[in-house]
Amino acid sequence: MANSDVKSKRLTGAGAASVGRARLRQIQILTSSGGAGRLTLTDGNGGSTVLDLDFLASDSHSVNIPDEGLLFTSDIHVGTATNVTALTIFFS
Repeated sequence: MANSDVKSKRLTGAGAASVGRARLRQIQILTSSGGAGRLTLTDGNGGSTVLDLDFLASDSHSVNIPDEGLLFTSDIHVGTATNVTALTIFFS
């Protein structure tokens, strides 16, 4: 039995996901050919860093978050999206 419905949202750069309080379950990322990618997610704009990841260039990546996911009490905010073409977040 599911705890809640999982939703998705596509983002193309830094800024707020505008989803409110959420648990991040998975991320799909497409990196550009410009160099290694980096993604930093914070709990709201200027909040604490919740996730900081590095990726290879010119590839697609899938990051599965185990258990109950990562809790963002304010909002999922993309602080850094270096050489990231697009990302899709899955949250509940």
